[in-house]
Amino acid sequence: MSRYCSQCGKSLKACICQWIQSLPSKVELVILQHPSESNRPMGTARILTLSLANSYSFVGEDFSQHSTLNQLLAQSEVQHFVLYPGESAVSHQRVADKVAAQQKVRIIILDGTWKKAYKMWQLSSNLHALPLIRLPENLQGNYRIRKAPSDNSLSTVEAGYHILQLLQPETDFAPLIEAFNQMIEFQIKQMPPGVFEKNYLS
Repeated sequence: MSRYCSQCGKSLKACICQWIQSLPSKVELVILQHPSESNRPMGTARILTLSLANSYSFVGEDFSQHSTLNQLLAQSEVQHFVLYPGESAVSHQRVADKVAAQQKVRIIILDGTWKKAYKMWQLSSNLHALPLIRLPENLQGNYRIRKAPSDNSLSTVEAGYHILQLLQPETDFAPLIEAFNQMIEFQIKQMPPGVFEKNYLS
């Protein structure tokens, strides 16, 4: 008998399926996950793919020759944006106007540390011609069980939640954050007394 959940991939003890809700979304997400993230017990991208039936998830570092991704990018009726804070990145409002006008939009999210996400971006030449979209700078993350370079660093599920909520304000994507917070609380409860305070609050 497997020790891991066949749906979320986490250990049966840490299964997150009880907190997952199926959510409708006009905007599709494509999550490009660095291999180092794929087996992390506290990885959050799985919350997005479990909750959003029209999302995609691919693992790799250089996606230039990724056939399925390139097939998606070739769909001329879909406008693709990479969620990445480059100098040319447009504000979410410009893209929200497209969604409101019933244009089909797909957002690509790089799942990895800043350093690894940057390398994925550099290597994946098929992404370079796509427009970038940025999140507001004042957002703060709640990934308390993983060290972050700054207070406004977001986990993948938080980034996905914020971009979806900003582009589709009429839809409530809060269950994504609720599942994330429940996962965090569970992991904190598994730590020996004082470990969380010593390693993550100092």
